[in-house]
Amino acid sequence: MVSVQPFLSLHIQCPNAAVTNDLPMGNIARKLKTIRIGLYLFLAVSLAIVTTASAAEPAPADESCAVCHLAMGVEHLTKPAELYQADVHAAKGFGCVACHGGDGTKMGLDAKEREKGYIGKPTPLQTVELCGRCHSDASFMRRYNPSLRVDQVAEYYTSVHGKRLKEQKDPKVATCASCHTPHAIRPPNDSRSSVHPTRVANTCGSCHAKAEYMGPYKIPTDQLEKYQQSVHWKMISQKSDLTAPTCNDCHGNHGAAPPGVSSVANVCGQCHAVNTELFNKSAHSKIFAQMGISGCATCHSNHAIVETSDAMLGGGDKSACATCHPPGSSGSALAVGMLGSIDRLKAGYERALAVLKDAEHAGMEVSQPLFDLNEARTTLIKARATIHGFDQALLDKEIEPGLAVSEKAYARGVKAMNELQFRRKGLAVSAVIIFALIIGLILKIRQMERTPK
Repeated sequence: MVSVQPFLSLHIQCPNAAVTNDLPMGNIARKLKTIRIGLYLFLAVSLAIVTTASAAEPAPADESCAVCHLAMGVEHLTKPAELYQADVHAAKGFGCVACHGGDGTKMGLDAKEREKGYIGKPTPLQTVELCGRCHSDASFMRRYNPSLRVDQVAEYYTSVHGKRLKEQKDPKVATCASCHTPHAIRPPNDSRSSVHPTRVANTCGSCHAKAEYMGPYKIPTDQLEKYQQSVHWKMISQKSDLTAPTCNDCHGNHGAAPPGVSSVANVCGQCHAVNTELFNKSAHSKIFAQMGISGCATCHSNHAIVETSDAMLGGGDKSACATCHPPGSSGSALAVGMLGSIDRLKAGYERALAVLKDAEHAGMEVSQPLFDLNEARTTLIKARATIHGFDQALLDKEIEPGLAVSEKAYARGVKAMNELQFRRKGLAVSAVIIFALIIGLILKIRQMERTPK
């Protein structure tokens, strides 16, 4: 920081009428003038930087908005002030004026100065622009949260919501305030936040699950109900796995939109990369695109995605393949063949595991074959992913190592059980011999006791 005191001292000690050093008076005057001009420019630039660096400034200490609102005793007036005390913006020092404008240092209605940009309840369009005033300013956001993206507004206007708001002025579409609870905004990693993974579905459902509200848009309103039956929701709600997808993981955050037919596989592929790669290389990928149907959702549904099972293969009642491939068709034959390969590996693995567990419970040392059998289990998991390539030869090649490991593990389990039987038989024979010896010894002792001395 540059101190101005030396310059001021020099000016005071060198009045125009007297010069106390050896420099000519004209030179000193010119230097003082230059210093003063430089100082004024420095202060002016510094003031400009301070006044333009941020889109909003922290609340002054004497801002009185909350004082009045809390004293009014009317819920819709007091609640915002109560909620805002825990808002992330309040934690950063921003007051009511930062968003609503006006003059927070004045009391009562005088605070609502339109000349100072006062806005009571922002319209949907004003809400987006107000939030974007700070959140689209990279230099401003760097001061408070550098990790936040600053393209949310631009992305929002690419969404279904943003397009309808901007082009049709539809007041019912979701804006920032629809998803981020006004006056009670918390970070997404806060479990109380409306955009925490455990709450996102209900946040979206606050509009999309209301049939009357969504009526004019002619779209389904059962997404929330179906999602809450899905394996994804069970992972979040029952297993606390916050990496499982919820609405925004598939539809996007600020650029929310339903995935197109051709992009569904890419959306699912964010998590299921192997399945997507295999599907994209398969004949089904091209056929589905030609038919205008989505890949993953055609077999697995979209919101009501249930846990998969081997029964989805083949030609049974639960088979996804049977919806397109009738019995006797080449597609049905392929599905039945793939199911047979999966069942063969599954049966081999379960047979080996059963005999090894029996041996282990009996006290036999089979830790190594049990460990080796994990490879067969891994192969089974990979094989279930490989079916998305719809290639029998590829699937059989995948399961061969698992079958070999299962057979080897089963043989070692059988050997352990045979050894156990051998030990048991040997123990039984030994027990009989020992018992016979004891009986013989007892009889001998009694005979000796009866013999006269």
